[in-house]
Amino acid sequence: MKTVFAKTLRNGDDLFDQPFLLLEVTQRKTRDDRPYILFDLSDKTGRIGGVYWNVPDSVIESCPAGQVVLVTGNVTTYNQRLQVVAVDLQPFEPDSMADYAPSSRREENQMTSELKQIISELREPLSTLLTKILLKPLFLRRYAQAPAAKMMHHACIGGLLEHSLNVVQYCHLASKLYSDIDLDLLIAGALLHDVGKVEAYELAAAFPMTNNERLVGHIGTGLIIVDRAAREMDLPEPLLQELLHIIVASHGTREWGSPEPPRTLEAVLLSQFDLLDSRAQGFLDHVAAEPGDNEWTSRSAMFGHELKR
Repeated sequence: MKTVFAKTLRNGDDLFDQPFLLLEVTQRKTRDDRPYILFDLSDKTGRIGGVYWNVPDSVIESCPAGQVVLVTGNVTTYNQRLQVVAVDLQPFEPDSMADYAPSSRREENQMTSELKQIISELREPLSTLLTKILLKPLFLRRYAQAPAAKMMHHACIGGLLEHSLNVVQYCHLASKLYSDIDLDLLIAGALLHDVGKVEAYELAAAFPMTNNERLVGHIGTGLIIVDRAAREMDLPEPLLQELLHIIVASHGTREWGSPEPPRTLEAVLLSQFDLLDSRAQGFLDHVAAEPGDNEWTSRSAMFGHELKR
């Protein structure tokens, strides 16, 4: 049973065969050509950086990123931040990944109840379409447990549903400002814009990317899921096009992965809400994941610089 967690580590702590998820391993060499690795360790409470000097080749081969490992070493402070100086890493197979994969702060049952209520309040035929896609028991389970991303934001079990419900809240706020919004269409887009992510990541250590995500992508998968369900119930073509466009344009620009840029008010708003929630949660996730109480965090991959707590 795991008893030592990233969030509780303090300067001077000794670690002996303590299990952590190994992330982002980078191989380096010192000026005198001795090998070492930089890495991140994580669990459900956060993450901490580390270094292994004079690392044996056997460790590099047996302990790739994404593997749970037993860590022996000590916790020190470097550049005012905690780090683990490892002297041994060994591969480890835990009985459960519950201690290593972070989960949404919200309860799954609470989120699924909110989802069902939102869908029930949509006008027809959107309510029927979203019921057909999202509320089938097996699909709902996957939708409710999937992460929204591998690392940057909502990278946790339940992250996809949490993110989607957050975006719905932004939709309601916008409806108070812009009277021309088709609110039901916008909410449907909020719940479906990332639906393809149910096929994007495995529910395992470090949420490995699936072949489907590499070959088709979550936007393409989402289009297929929605189009197939819509045609089975003969959804009016203009409404279907509007909904598919929200999904296609959800990343905002072609440079950020959208096949087409937003060309409707609902698509413009959805892409901005998606970005806003991902950035805000990405900030909070980065700050929460770092142990210690330093005023400034390490460099955030999302923002490209340190963040102030």
